[in-house]
Amino acid sequence: MGKYQISGGVRQSALKIVVYGPEGIGKTTFSACFPNPVFIDTEGSTKFFDIKRFPDPSSWEMLLDEVQDVVDNPTLCDTLVVDTLDWAERLCIKEVCESNRKKGIEDFGYGKGYTYTYEAFAKLLHKLDDVSNNGVNVVVNAHAMLRKFEQPDEMGSYDRWELKLINSPKANICGMVKEWADMVIFANYKTYVVAADKDGKKHKAQGGKRIMNMNHNPCWDAKNRFGFMDEMDFNYNDIS
Repeated sequence: MGKYQISGGVRQSALKIVVYGPEGIGKTTFSACFPNPVFIDTEGSTKFFDIKRFPDPSSWEMLLDEVQDVVDNPTLCDTLVVDTLDWAERLCIKEVCESNRKKGIEDFGYGKGYTYTYEAFAKLLHKLDDVSNNGVNVVVNAHAMLRKFEQPDEMGSYDRWELKLINSPKANICGMVKEWADMVIFANYKTYVVAADKDGKKHKAQGGKRIMNMNHNPCWDAKNRFGFMDEMDFNYNDIS
């Protein structure tokens, strides 16, 4: 008989979800559809929404303290939403610089500022783990940005959508957040290019339908552990 008891089957738990995309795509509206949400608004983007929210955090410590309040009082909500993560990163950078008496993150030299920020930011994800472990869903919104990407085994490079977070070799907050999440949803506008003349020499863009990409693609980061199709309408009811 082994030292540890082995269990089987699916383990029910709260979810950790990242939703990212360009500004105005509807990330806040989408997140507000989750069960009984409470928002931590780091950028002032929820002021026109009829939702429950914490006071806007004015510092990194205040943001961590608000998350801790949900850890200590899990009945406050069924879903905690951080909107947005890249603006939370700004608070983290500011705290790291002020505590080390630096004017900017580049003033540290040798990439140390990014390393300190990476270590500090990990504290937020650990606290959000505690929220999830207490049965409260966690949804974090973030903006998207295009980055030049080069495959080590391929010639040339191409643009791809990623989280608008620090992505340096020794302090990859972008990668850490993706690993932390159960689901990474990339929301974007689907645009069709059609011929604008009978000869097919001129083209124009049509459409602009809002979609969410649920699985990894060379052009964007996404993942899910629930077997969702690659592309779906950007509609909460489709994943509820």
